[in-house]
Formats: sequence, structure tokens, C-alpha cells
Amino acid sequence: MIIDFPLLAGSFLVAVIVGLTGMGGGALMTPMMMLFFNVPPLAAISSDLVASAVMKPIGGYVHLRHGTVNLRLVAWLCAGSVPAAFCGVFLARAFDTEAAAQQAVKYALGVALLLAVAGLVAKAFLAVRERSGAEADIAQISLRPIPTLLVGMIGGATVGISSVGAGSLIIVALLALYPTLKANQLVGTDLVQAVPMVAAAAVGHLLYGDFQLHLTTSLILGSIPGVYLGARISSRAPGAVIRAMLAVVLLASALKLLEVSNQATAWILGGATATATACWYVLRRGRSRPEEQATAAPAPASRPG
Repeated sequence: MIIDFPLLAGSFLVAVIVGLTGMGGGALMTPMMMLFFNVPPLAAISSDLVASAVMKPIGGYVHLRHGTVNLRLVAWLCAGSVPAAFCGVFLARAFDTEAAAQQAVKYALGVALLLAVAGLVAKAFLAVRERSGAEADIAQISLRPIPTLLVGMIGGATVGISSVGAGSLIIVALLALYPTLKANQLVGTDLVQAVPMVAAAAVGHLLYGDFQLHLTTSLILGSIPGVYLGARISSRAPGAVIRAMLAVVLLASALKLLEVSNQATAWILGGATATATACWYVLRRGRSRPEEQATAAPAPASRPG
């Protein structure tokens, strides 16, 4: 078995980012293989999904032990996501020619990356919301079965087609459906339901013959130490800056996959960066004013003359 050492190094760097931010696995790993190592889209997606199926149960077990998982919510998500993820593999092949299938997957991945950027924005919103204390106990949420089932179906199909969504897209939808859940509860619930979902998508790709053992082995060997290192660094690194950098990388990758011209890409990235900076400044000022008022010393009472 031949190990692809450049790919191993690339997967290590991506895994460090995943460990730092908790997001970006499929959203970065698959485009990296396509754009820098010329791996065909379906083979890149297949290898990434099989590698994720090996690693995700570890994180899911940790969240289960810490009580940050709603198993009823997991059950309804899986009811939609598992069959949809398996079928998504075959949706990617519902074209007349191999070239058309590869092109369709490439465009689908570009759209999924744009949605992943929205996931990072939602995660930033989560950080702001947690400071305000608007949270609920994970066992006390009011379950919404049908919308949750639909979220699982859409997220599973997206993962089966593009490998993107298990750690970002579904969280955006869960945030809209259950806005009072804490960030770690959203992440934990999504991660546990992603274990059977990613496994179903991986099985579909294995059956369809897109799996390449040497690619997956290189991904796993690079990802395991990278995730560990990223998680160790995350306690000291500025998370907001890292998430902003990740958003720029995802947006640039999406535009590249969608075949946007270099000039247009530069304008879009510049405009997005300027907008994000302005929004960050406004949010920071909005948070600092209540804190300043709360910590301001009261004026001394005047003594009667």
C-alpha cells in the first residue's frame, strides 16, 4: 500500500483547523484533494467520507459522556439523514456520462461550501448568544419531529453528494429550529447523528466503486494527530480570528469550484471581508455598552447642606 505523503501533510493541516474550530472537515478536505492533488470529485468525496466514518464515533462518544446530546433529536435526524445520505451517492451519478456526473458533483460541492460559510456565521452568532444567557436545558426542549426529519433528509442528501454538511450545514438548521440550545449541545447532537449518516454515505460510495484505499489511509494518518494538535491549541488561540480565516478559505474554494473568474473572486472576497469586519465592529460595540454600564461605579450621593 502506497502512502501519499503530500496528501498526508495536507490532511494534517486541515485537521488542525478542524480541531481549532470544530468545523471544516469535509468542507476543506474534499476541495483540497480536488484543487491541489487533482483527485476526481467522486473519489475525493468517497475517501473523505470513509475517513470521517472512522473518526467521528470518537467525538460522538465524548459528547455522550458529557451529556450534550439529545437522543430523541438524534433519532429524528437519523430517520431522515441516513437513507438520504445513502441515496445521495446515487443522485450524484444520475447523469448520462461520467464527465457530467463529476461536473455536477463539483458544482454541488461549491454550493455546499457557500452554505458552510453560513454555518460559520451561525456559529459566531452562537458565541454572542451564549454570552447573553439565552439557553435551555437540553432535556427540556420541545421537539419538532417533522421539521427535524426534513432537516435530516436535506442534510443527509447534501453529505451523500458532496461530503459537506455533517459539521456545519445541519447545525445552521438546528439553530433555527432550536434557538435556545447551547453551542456544545448543538454540536454534540449533530456529531452523534452524523456517525450513522456518514457511515451510510460511505457505504454507498464503497458499493459504487469510488473508494481508493491509499487516499483514505493517507487522510486518516494525517488527520488523527492534526485534530489532536488543533484541539490542544484551541484553548489558547483566538477562535474568532481562526473562524474568520476559515470562512475566507471556504468562500474562495466555493468560488473556485463554481468556476468564478479570479477577478470576480477577488472582489467578492474583498467585499465579504469588509462586510464581516463592519458587522464584527457593530456587534462588539453593542456588547461592550451594556458591560460598561453594568461595571460603571455609581455616582456618590450628595450630602444635604
